Amino acid sequence: MREIQLRDAKASLSAVVDEAVRGEPAIITRHGKREAVVLSFKEWERLSQVPSFGQLLMSAPIGPDELPERDRTPLRTTEF
Repeated sequence: MREIQLRDAKASLSAVVDEAVRGEPAIITRHGKREAVVLSFKEWERLSQVPSFGQLLMSAPIGPDELPERDRTPLRTTEF
């Protein structure tokens, strides 16, 4: 992925977008600091559909009988 300064990206925005559509995203920098990424809308849609960890756990093919028993031993006491 190439890095391009903001002023250069402004001057050649059409080319930066065309490259992103072809699958070549660009990192936009300002004063040497990475600030943004230009990528295709198709790639953004793909990345935004990543399920959360909770959704992944809820979709796991595990029945209630397959879960291990919870350890119910009392917690140990500590002194600070």
